[in-house]
Parts: sequence; C-alpha cells; structure tokens
Amino acid sequence: MSPLELPYRPCVGMMMLNNEGKIFVGRRVDQPVEAWQMPQGGIDDHEDPQTAALRELMEEIGTRNVKILREHGEWLTYDLPKELIGLKWQGRYRGQAQKWFAMRFLGLDSEIDLKTSHPEFTEWRWVGSVELLAIIVPFKRPIYKKVFEDFRDLIDV
Repeated sequence: MSPLELPYRPCVGMMMLNNEGKIFVGRRVDQPVEAWQMPQGGIDDHEDPQTAALRELMEEIGTRNVKILREHGEWLTYDLPKELIGLKWQGRYRGQAQKWFAMRFLGLDSEIDLKTSHPEFTEWRWVGSVELLAIIVPFKRPIYKKVFEDFRDLIDV
C-alpha cells in the first residue's frame, strides 16, 4: 500500500495557556534532537475529542485542571515525513487528523507532573507563539500556524 493510501490517525491537540497567554510546550522524550510540541494524542475508539483531550492531558502532564475555551472548527491534518511513515504507529497511518482545543490552565505550575506512567516529555516551559514556531519540528509547523491563527486572540506572541 502506498503511504498516500494510508488513513490519518484520529488525534487531539491541546493549546494550554497560562494567565499571561503563554503556551505550554514540552520537549519530547523520544527524539534524539530537541523536539518541542504542545500536548497531543490519539482518540480511543468510541471516545469524543473533548474527553480524549482531557485524558491525554492527564496522561502526558499529570493534570486536567483546565477550562476549555474553544474548539478549532476543522480537523487539521499533517503527513509524516517519508522517513517516518512505516515506523510510527506500526505503519498504519500516514499522519494525523487533529481536533485542537484552546484551554486555560487553572492550576499552579507545581501541579504539572511529567513523571507519568508513560512519559512523553523530558521538560516543559511556557512560551509565546513565535518562539514555539521556531522550536517545533518543521513538519508540524503548518498545523501550529493554523491553530495560532484561529486562537490568536487568546495567545501572547
């Protein structure tokens, strides 16, 4: 099967903001180079995207102390780079179809705990959108630009 015939993996993405409009970003644990991203993860069978988003936050950063501010109006898709197709997700997907949520973090930074049962990130910080676009892996940059455009009134550049 050609990579272009593979489906997209259903996924959620969470743009979690602090009170200053800065965005939560984590450094991926499974990358040999610095790879930062916002939390994201797959949608389980028979799970709605909002439930998946809150579950993924708990699994990745140890909290779901957030208020959902907005859901992106579209499913945004990206293709994996050719060298990763067949390696990620047991080769079943060409990329991801993501439903994005903007969320306000309601807790204290001390509530964020990366030492979960399946760690995704080695470190984290709050950043502006311009900085995040500079440190995100290049193949995800177009998705992030779309997310920032739709949620621009919520974020600090």
